[in-house]
Amino acid sequence: MTEDLEESYRYPIGRFKPAEAFTPQNKMAWIGSIRSIPLLLDYCLENMDEEQLLVPYRKDGWNTIQVIHHIADSHMNAYIRMKLALTEEAPVVKPYDENLWAELPDVFEVPLNVSVTLIHALHRRWTALMDAMTDQDWNKIYIHPADGKGVPLWQMINLYSWHGKHHAEQILALRKRKGW
Repeated sequence: MTEDLEESYRYPIGRFKPAEAFTPQNKMAWIGSIRSIPLLLDYCLENMDEEQLLVPYRKDGWNTIQVIHHIADSHMNAYIRMKLALTEEAPVVKPYDENLWAELPDVFEVPLNVSVTLIHALHRRWTALMDAMTDQDWNKIYIHPADGKGVPLWQMINLYSWHGKHHAEQILALRKRKGW
């Protein structure tokens, strides 16, 4: 497989490109994206059978079950980080190894629909919180220990609005390649 093809399988909507500024238009687009991700995932998973769900979206990549459980894990962490930043002064957040999390027993033992339901509920709570935030709230930060830099909440939500679409497109691209 060529590097370009591998890159397109891994990042079918391209790598994340952070916005340069927080604007009302960006904020609304990002919240709208977070709000729509559960429905997009429903569409991605429609009529997939167990065998299809176990096919990795790329060589050495996760299967669809792992991708969906990862989205639930990742977005729960983001939601908690947001709440910490809103209630504490520049909290240091706990990182985690997403690859190790994707191999834990719950990923393989818990039915996929549990994480899909969790994503629906989580995104409902998350968007309700974001809808109520002030412009000052969006500039509150948390500290990620990997680089020690403060991450404003508007930058975090920019990333997560991309993150959900990124993984959904991995599933959709796999389905298209396989003719499912």
